[in-house]
Amino acid sequence: MRKTSGALLATALLLPLAIPAAQAAPARPVVKIDSGALRGTSDDGVHRYRGVPFAAPPTGANRWRPPQPPASWRGVRDAGQASKNCLQAPDDAVPGPQSEDCLYLNVTTPARPGNRPRPVMLWLYGGGFFQGAGNDYDARRLAATGDVVVVTPNYRLGVFGFLGYPGLNGAGSFGLQDQQAALQWVKRNAAAFGGDPANVTLFGESAGAMSTCAHLTAPATKGLFRQAAMQSGTCLTEWPTYDASGRGLTPFEPLDVLVARGTKFAADLNCRTIACLRAKPPTDLLGGMKEFGPAFGTPTLPEDPAVALRAGRFHHVPVLIGANRDEARVSLVGAVPDPLTDADYRSLLQEDFGATAAQVLRKYPPVANDNGQRYADLTTDRVWAHTTRNTQQILARRVPTFAFEFADREAPLFSSMPPGPFPYGAYHGAELMYLYEIAGENPRFTPAQRRLADRMIRYWAQFAHTGNPNRPGLPTWPRAPYVQSLHPKRIGPVDYAAEHQLGFWTALHGS
Repeated sequence: MRKTSGALLATALLLPLAIPAAQAAPARPVVKIDSGALRGTSDDGVHRYRGVPFAAPPTGANRWRPPQPPASWRGVRDAGQASKNCLQAPDDAVPGPQSEDCLYLNVTTPARPGNRPRPVMLWLYGGGFFQGAGNDYDARRLAATGDVVVVTPNYRLGVFGFLGYPGLNGAGSFGLQDQQAALQWVKRNAAAFGGDPANVTLFGESAGAMSTCAHLTAPATKGLFRQAAMQSGTCLTEWPTYDASGRGLTPFEPLDVLVARGTKFAADLNCRTIACLRAKPPTDLLGGMKEFGPAFGTPTLPEDPAVALRAGRFHHVPVLIGANRDEARVSLVGAVPDPLTDADYRSLLQEDFGATAAQVLRKYPPVANDNGQRYADLTTDRVWAHTTRNTQQILARRVPTFAFEFADREAPLFSSMPPGPFPYGAYHGAELMYLYEIAGENPRFTPAQRRLADRMIRYWAQFAHTGNPNRPGLPTWPRAPYVQSLHPKRIGPVDYAAEHQLGFWTALHGS
């Protein structure tokens, strides 16, 4: 131990007298937005404002209505606690209290003063359009390290967000309209948090990425964001076709399909009018949480986002887009027989690919009478890599596009993930803990993984600042068609097409 001089020792002896002041809670910041004043919290180098209403509660007469303006308030509203999550599918809910009254958002900003308005990043969570919450994503590292303002809104899910019904204004679109309302809120209020309303990045993962891609094609979002980033999901995402039509199952459906489904759903509840459905308690409607997703052929999405994207009818903004090395493994654990025998494997391929099953079988022949990982990897190639690469190519012809593959096959697992019959690898959603503190998770990163997380945050934030992820001190990220591999031991271009057999899938199913 270093020797201490008498003067320093005397000072040290006096320190206890100063401890109460030093330990006093930091002053809680107050901002004024268009609805009223908010008092946030301050910790870890950031200010946070939680549970901020960006629309009126979508309850009662507002159930299945486009989002309405939030009520104003007098005085200073406490913004120290998160809201409840939107209602979830009962068998697949994320942890936390739920409510139909859920249209709130959280804002995280660097605590240090900024020299100029900061970019705003608005995050759309994944969860298949039937689960998830903005509250799960703690953006302290992204905001503080990246010098950005991060906004994480909730949006209505399942039957509450996407019900189709005859004559219903907004049918199949309420969740997407909630996302647009959050973008409008940012335009009106970003400056109050030190953000730049003219520099907004819309980004998301899985269903949030598919939503982001849909908003690229949505007329109402023109001018509301300057960059877009999509993680594991695009307008072209589809699951294998069950017939010879060549079209797979997609997250976006024609409105008339949802209306027919909603009519049957109402009849099963002995309802013949929307008023009858609005009078039902929320618990009576939860059986429809996985029955309804986004529709096209609506004012919100006039045409199929896949068709619009291929035709170049989208907002021409810079895009950062990618997927994970082993996307499908997590979704197939427990969903297919274990072990997956040769016979079961062949049967699954027949169900998935119909007339082209024999060609897929030749490319991905069975192995060792346990084909779970084989089936997961071909599903990754077909469902995720093939459609992501096609989207990257379409975008790169028209806008600055930066493609990535998250490739850490030793990524920490979420606590809810059971042991699998094969390694999860770089599974769907694995990159989220590298960008956010996730509610309920405490990943044990290696030093190399922490460095990767820091680099990813800096890439994403630099993209928000400039529309280009490149900055001094980071490995160069070339524009698409190159794909940047994000791995703890190496960041650089990867032969994505060879890695995922994309020549085969393009020949089989086109682009």
